Amino acid sequence: MRTSLLLCLLPSLVIAASPYPEKTPDTPGNRLIGRYFAEQTREIAAENGLAKIQTAADWEGKAPEYRRELFEMLGLDPLPEKTPLHPTKTGEVKGEGYVVEKMHFQSMPGLYVTANLYLPAKVEKPLPTILYVCGHANVVKEGVSLGNKTGYEHHGVWYARHGYACLIIDTVQLGEIRGEHHGTYSKGRWWWFSRGYTPAGLEAWSCIRALDYLETRPEVDKTRFGVTGRSGGGAYSWWITALDERIKASAPTAGVTDMQNQVIDGCVEGHCDCMFFVNTYRWDFERMVALAAPRPLLIVNTDKDSIFPIDGVFRIYQNVRRLYALLGKEGNIGLQVAEGPHKDLQPLNIGAFHWFERFLKGADTMAVIDEGAKKTIEPTELRVFKEIPKDEINTRADETFVPMAKAPAPATNAADWEKQNEAWMSALKDKVFAGWPKDIASVNPQKESSAEMDGVRMTAYDFESQSPFRLRLYIVHRDGLRAEDLELVALNVLDEEGWDEFCATYHSRFGKLIEVFPGAPKDDAAFEQEKKMFTSFKWGMAYLCPRGVGPTAWSGSEKAQTQRLRRFYLLGQTLDGMRVWDIRRSVQTLRAIPGFGETPLWLQAHREMAVDALYASLFEDGIKRLDLHDMPLTHNGTVAGDPKAVGPAMLNVLKYLDLPQAAAMAAMRTRTIIYAPDKAAWEYPATVTKNLGKETQFQVRKPVTAEAGNEEPKKKEEPKK
Repeated sequence: MRTSLLLCLLPSLVIAASPYPEKTPDTPGNRLIGRYFAEQTREIAAENGLAKIQTAADWEGKAPEYRRELFEMLGLDPLPEKTPLHPTKTGEVKGEGYVVEKMHFQSMPGLYVTANLYLPAKVEKPLPTILYVCGHANVVKEGVSLGNKTGYEHHGVWYARHGYACLIIDTVQLGEIRGEHHGTYSKGRWWWFSRGYTPAGLEAWSCIRALDYLETRPEVDKTRFGVTGRSGGGAYSWWITALDERIKASAPTAGVTDMQNQVIDGCVEGHCDCMFFVNTYRWDFERMVALAAPRPLLIVNTDKDSIFPIDGVFRIYQNVRRLYALLGKEGNIGLQVAEGPHKDLQPLNIGAFHWFERFLKGADTMAVIDEGAKKTIEPTELRVFKEIPKDEINTRADETFVPMAKAPAPATNAADWEKQNEAWMSALKDKVFAGWPKDIASVNPQKESSAEMDGVRMTAYDFESQSPFRLRLYIVHRDGLRAEDLELVALNVLDEEGWDEFCATYHSRFGKLIEVFPGAPKDDAAFEQEKKMFTSFKWGMAYLCPRGVGPTAWSGSEKAQTQRLRRFYLLGQTLDGMRVWDIRRSVQTLRAIPGFGETPLWLQAHREMAVDALYASLFEDGIKRLDLHDMPLTHNGTVAGDPKAVGPAMLNVLKYLDLPQAAAMAAMRTRTIIYAPDKAAWEYPATVTKNLGKETQFQVRKPVTAEAGNEEPKKKEEPKK
């Protein structure tokens, strides 16, 4: 069987047959989400670019904290323990003027990095050394992965023949042991967001440990490290350059562009997850690039690269070049542009070779590179393993690389609880929901319409949640009652299933008010049940569709929806994290509508919206009761069993707490009722409330059947004061 060699970014191959972003219908919801992404991207560029750096002192004061933030966003703060590398040589290949050692090391126990070390045939003194990090080259023969390092062997040969040591390391995804880079790209592993995990961090760690290994080699001059690589390897070159000042010169190739290209222009759709950090601090990419300063940096790209467009690359170059000028090191930054698409082209390689000759060897700037990098080695010759080690964790590294927080013992006194609650709230504000708006405008509720049918009144209010999303709140109660007359109002947070049920219930009477299309399903029996409740009790029902549900829903294929969710992530958010914000704003809206300011408020939701409502309740005072139906058990997607048990993605949340702890926080503020079959799963909040003398604040009830109804309270039950 012939060797398969694909030397480009795998996701781009999937998309190559058609331009991206994928065309979607021109609907109001799609226009809204497009406007949102554009506004957020521009906000990040304005607030977190380099424009505010005006002096060298500005940068020198901020750079250490920026570097710490990047470690954190890659899942490397705290830094993993530097355990023994156990470097192992498994063979050798000799060529004309060079020798290749086939070897592996463990960046942490069981996390194997397969590599090839290229050396000149004769080494008389320590050499300048290149760490070459691979792009996505899928090299497979007879069903055996030979590692993407074999797709880039010609680079190693060139460096060795020109007086360098060069270590080429495999990535996790396409190494000899196949891990995963496509968790959110195509595998549905949205829990990566909740874990604060990105394979970019794992690859950055491999680079750090590779430098640790190289420092042990007598052939290596550890004061002259350079790094390069293209595509995915270009990205990893950025990570290690920004994180580790042992890198003295850098030439990342086709590995970065700005947020405008990624989010607005849709380049994110051509990249797997290894290209992105978890953007907790809402950076544009130029800040990461700037962490190379003032060391020699060559930005390398082609002019027709569809996934790293030259306009974004040039914007980054211009902004970072200004910083180098402020530092008095403008001669240390360069831009190498070659004609062509996203490919491993010789003009790009020559530019990198020239850069390292200058800055690692001190060669004449007019020196001529005598030859390009040519493929000479059969890929099978570079295979490291004959058998995959049984203790490898590469294939499940996403489950362990970023540790989850362990639930602390339930608090037994008020002081301990207050301390723990404060720590969790701080983490939620700063690490999980940091993408919420900083400048909070008035909700500005506007009464849009009102109608009465069969003794029931429905009123629609529009309010400002976050530009450009102006959402609608429907309030329903017995006609003739004023807001001041209501004994409670229950705010129902709807997902698509809930929205469909709401529309079916009220279609016959209020179809025009809720703009239900003709011929939509009707459920007159459900309306009669609601009418009976309104007749019996002085209760109001409010209904909210957070962004992306009902009136603001966006449309398109499953792939289009996947790429929208990934755009939120690049902006330092998740969709459900922003829906929590929408729920908060709906609570504020109810309080702002005349007559509802003092009305007891209940909050009800189902499924993933129950999780969103739970978190919203932690940030809004005066909610008397939570009713959470079909509640997921955890944010951790590695749990076995029903996938419905896994809650929606919230950025970084599992580094601090999980849903049982969030439920305990809510129960200490308001009466919380979870409708779930597994009472034992909610032992944590039950124990906390019992220990602190508030056991009536938390209850687990059996799920309410559809026949019994579960959209609203079915018996008069006064909220706890």
